[in-house]
Amino acid sequence: MRPLFSFLLIALAAANARADDWPQWMGPQRDNVWREKGILDTFPKGGPKVLWRAKVANGFSGPAVADGLVFLTDFVTDADIHKDNFDRAEFAGKERVQCFDAKTGDLKWKHDYPCTLTVSYPNGPRCTPNVEAGKVWTLGAEGDLICFDAKTGKIHWQRDFKKDYKTATPLWGFAAHPLMDGDCLICMVGGEGAVAVAFDKNTGKEIWKALSAEEPGYSPPSIIEAGGVRQLIIWHPEAINGLDPATGKVFWSVKQTTVNGTSIMMPRKLDDHLFIGAWQHKGGLFKLDAKKPGLTQAWKGNRDTSVYPVNNTPFLEAGHIYGICNDGELRCVDIKTGERLWESLKAVGKKTPSGTAHLVKHADRFFITAETGDLIIAKLTPKGYNEISRWHMLDPTSTAYKRNVSWSHPAFAQQCVFARNDRELICVSLAK
Repeated sequence: MRPLFSFLLIALAAANARADDWPQWMGPQRDNVWREKGILDTFPKGGPKVLWRAKVANGFSGPAVADGLVFLTDFVTDADIHKDNFDRAEFAGKERVQCFDAKTGDLKWKHDYPCTLTVSYPNGPRCTPNVEAGKVWTLGAEGDLICFDAKTGKIHWQRDFKKDYKTATPLWGFAAHPLMDGDCLICMVGGEGAVAVAFDKNTGKEIWKALSAEEPGYSPPSIIEAGGVRQLIIWHPEAINGLDPATGKVFWSVKQTTVNGTSIMMPRKLDDHLFIGAWQHKGGLFKLDAKKPGLTQAWKGNRDTSVYPVNNTPFLEAGHIYGICNDGELRCVDIKTGERLWESLKAVGKKTPSGTAHLVKHADRFFITAETGDLIIAKLTPKGYNEISRWHMLDPTSTAYKRNVSWSHPAFAQQCVFARNDRELICVSLAK
């Protein structure tokens, strides 16, 4: 029995030490929880070890890590693109998809295609790639959706949102991260009856389309279970909607307007509640019907309560909402009442328009990626913000409101963090 017992111990240790992937925006379960073990408690003096660096170009998109590969999109141009560009001037260049070896940073393959950006903040693609079963799907800022073979870069199929659906590029580009659900790749597109479109992930053929609105917004689609059924949540700038993810049938629709089309965060569910928030104190908490698809508003916040994200999606747990508000305030909100329990500017550094940080939960603490390029380990509780450790990971190279920012969501995988700016993609060991 001893050899068998030893084998079981080794197998158990290997299972506990397995290297997890980060194959899409917000991680394997699309919930911003990092579940790997053996992660450091604090940053060592001088910072953790940078395992490799790879040269990249412009982009707000984050990396995806799967099956020993890292995928990243960027935009290559000689033009000066670091500007607000609300007049929507055109910037010619190439969008690019690159695949790197996750262990070494060596380039495995790349694909580029001509692209003229017409968006505000014309910094390149916004969406993190999706990786699954040997394929990778990318969405560019101007609506180029492409399915590649993950190992070789061969194109399986591609779609052009503007051409195929007679829609215009939103002010801030196509920025809603696509959602994988079974054989469907669900995207926010736009056009008549096509705010949300489900494509066959293997062929690119349209499976269904649904909803009409003046613009699609930027909020990624998500799936919840409530009212006895799976519901696809679609939040565009005019309403929040619940759909059948298999058919696109609309279960319910509740008016919920935003300013300047700023439906951006992904709606978050906790127990029987659904939370949304947006710039200019829009949004609030909704109570989901337990017996059938539907919801009613539980409370609506105001200027001095709740949290109103711009470029980040809050984290909900244990009856509380943690998120970055309009001007960079990290807030904790009581989910029952909508009342703010505390706020802190320590993560972002100072009050600033569209202040941004991404919250990723690991065990009993958070890894916070601030727009300053700092990576922070902190505990967030209803009692307050407790910073444990901070390290300057990358220089912020993008521009917003006349300041340099780093707004890309990193990937946490293989006991490492994979992060990018407009010059490099880095892999940093966070192993204990």
